Amino acid sequence: MRILISGGKGMLARTLAARLGHHADHALATPGREELDITDPISVGRVFAEFQPDVVLHCAAFTKVDQCESEPERASQVNVAGSAHVAAACQQTGARLIAFSTDYVFDGHSGPYSEFSKPTGGLNVYGQTKWAGECAIRLNCPNHLIARVSWLYGPGGPSFVHTMMRLNREGQPLIRVVSDQKGNPTSTLAVAGAIEEILEHPEITGTIHLSCEGEATWYELAREIFALTGREQKVEPCTSAEYPLPAARPANSCLLKERLKLCHLKPMPHWQTALKEFLASEFPDCFRG
Repeated sequence: MRILISGGKGMLARTLAARLGHHADHALATPGREELDITDPISVGRVFAEFQPDVVLHCAAFTKVDQCESEPERASQVNVAGSAHVAAACQQTGARLIAFSTDYVFDGHSGPYSEFSKPTGGLNVYGQTKWAGECAIRLNCPNHLIARVSWLYGPGGPSFVHTMMRLNREGQPLIRVVSDQKGNPTSTLAVAGAIEEILEHPEITGTIHLSCEGEATWYELAREIFALTGREQKVEPCTSAEYPLPAARPANSCLLKERLKLCHLKPMPHWQTALKEFLASEFPDCFRG
């Protein structure tokens, strides 16, 4: 299987490449932005012609949520037009498209959400452009699977987990973390495992949720990080209003995994189990277990 991973330098793409690269029968291409500019259809066409992928794992996106607020045109170019270009190229060449989206396509007022819940376009530019990107994929490539993930962390970062560990190592006496936003902390290692299985099932199309099971607030996640690593750290809860950011965040963007069950796929691991596995591999010097 010839697998093209867009956004090849990103955290999720790196994890996918590491997992799938163990298969001798897979050929991988992981171009970064310099080699594959998804906002340029000519660049997309050239890479597709050169590599001739059987499957495209579309990871490339403008994911800096707050920066999207100040650069909405760029967010739209990457997340909407870029996704349309990749989808159109998949349709033209017959490649299967697996594209990654986000829990932020929902407004978070009435979560948790299943794959059958209707997205509202989200509360911020990032969520709105990712939803528009989903729509562009559906219009341009019938043979697609949109995999929504949430609260990602993974090898090499950047992520909330890495930020917490950095602040602790820098000797931050107190870390205040919001406690009124709820979601599914998700390891890219768990996502890569699910994708590995999904690649064996070309019949699975549409939309699927691949976040870890269980739910937590950012405050609860921070507490768990330090509990598992045995790091002494004072953490206090705060509200979103006390920690204002340019982009609004959903209060509850938890994702239900109904299609995993319907498709008879392995369940995603619980977020605490996945976090423990990740910390043991990423921070072995301080992992307590």
